[in-house]
Amino acid sequence: MDYEIVVGLEVHSQLLTQSKMFCSCSAGYQGEEHNTTVCPVCMGMPGVLPVINRQAIEYIIKTGLALGCTIAHHTKFDRKNYPYPDLMKGYQISQYDLPVASNGHLTLETDEGEKVIGITRVHMEEDVAKLFHRSEEFGEGYSLLDINRAGVPLMEIVSEPDMRSPEDARNYLTRLQSILRYIGVSSANMEEGNFRCDANISVRPVGAEKLGSKVEIKNMNSFRAVFRALEYEAVRQVKAVKEGERIVQETRGWDEANGRTFSQRIKEEENDYRYFPEPDLPPLEISDKWIDEIERTLPELPQARLHRFTDQFGLSAYDASLLTGNQQTADYFESVVKAKKPGADEQVKFAKSVSNWILVELWRLLNQSGDDIQSVKIGPADMVALIDMVDSGQFSSNMAKTVFEEMFNTGQAPGYIAEEKGLVQIRDHGAINEAIDEAISSNPDPVAEYLGGKDQAIRFLLGQVMKITRGNANPQLANELLKEKLDSLK
Repeated sequence: MDYEIVVGLEVHSQLLTQSKMFCSCSAGYQGEEHNTTVCPVCMGMPGVLPVINRQAIEYIIKTGLALGCTIAHHTKFDRKNYPYPDLMKGYQISQYDLPVASNGHLTLETDEGEKVIGITRVHMEEDVAKLFHRSEEFGEGYSLLDINRAGVPLMEIVSEPDMRSPEDARNYLTRLQSILRYIGVSSANMEEGNFRCDANISVRPVGAEKLGSKVEIKNMNSFRAVFRALEYEAVRQVKAVKEGERIVQETRGWDEANGRTFSQRIKEEENDYRYFPEPDLPPLEISDKWIDEIERTLPELPQARLHRFTDQFGLSAYDASLLTGNQQTADYFESVVKAKKPGADEQVKFAKSVSNWILVELWRLLNQSGDDIQSVKIGPADMVALIDMVDSGQFSSNMAKTVFEEMFNTGQAPGYIAEEKGLVQIRDHGAINEAIDEAISSNPDPVAEYLGGKDQAIRFLLGQVMKITRGNANPQLANELLKEKLDSLK
């Protein structure tokens, strides 16, 4: 507790353009045969000239606006030189001192309230090729190169070192992923490699202002991996500092199988990359008119939608955060609420019921099936009908869950399913009294116990009534009628 960790994240997200950043090759390389979506430009052949993808620039401006950044009116591309085998031409076209967007922020919802994480910059670059490492049973290993990914538009979002825990980092990534999906610039799927994160972490005594030597962690392919890697590295660094060791500024990889980080190389400094302006691309001039046009295309963002859900529908911040974390889930929730059209007071109660059904039962069934909410067969009107049938007492809680699962599997209306399966709750006094008479005549001993003063015996008799009605009797009504009948025998 004498030390705190300081975390900043660098997120690389591939953009959803049809073509690559500097050539007309398809950006949809996933699932294609190796080295087939390539041309001389993205293969780094001598003498070729890149051409800027206009849509990629629009997407990065859109991202910058969504993150509250200042958009540069004048920007340029730079060459970032490093000799890795996945970069055929020996340099990457990136941005250095004049990024498209800078000085933004992202707000997190925490138990202590809102926490603002600064965004240093959002800039554009090209993705690199992909290496596949192979090992032979005898002799040395080797690597194969797939160039399909090279040149895909890659946006880098660099945060300020404002995070103080692995939980902050996970929340930041979740919120950032949600924003990119809302505005439609990236699928942001970490498992597929189009949303990648490098974490910079250092430790310092609590209350100190000077940052410690930072370590960069790579090779994390899930939010869970980021969380675990930061947890491990925090413990490792604090232990080293307390034992008098010097923290080396380096790049470390994450070993998911063994749950540890390992040293890869001494971290490069900026001057190691020998940045200089890209001579084959002109500087970009971004007009206010263009920025305004892009800003008008922004949808309601997750944070704004979260606040509206809490204000308009009375949802808790936690539930609203879960619903708005995925745009399709939020859209589905609103479509159901709007299908009801109740009064303002009723709307709050109904919205909470809808939220509960989505976050509990629907998510449970989606997790079991492996589907996403876009494939849900339950229409808004049928969801409204189900909730109304529960509120009116036609369904018990267990009945409703059975009907809901059948709705999920078949897309059929709740009334039809209830009739087909005989699941309509019995509220008819005559039918319930018939079951009560049968339960009393078949169970004289529990009846005698109740009449003798053992009130708990009524539970057994109520269970018999529910058994006779196959669980369809309204429990509250059955209990009231049973008690009346038994008390009349005293």
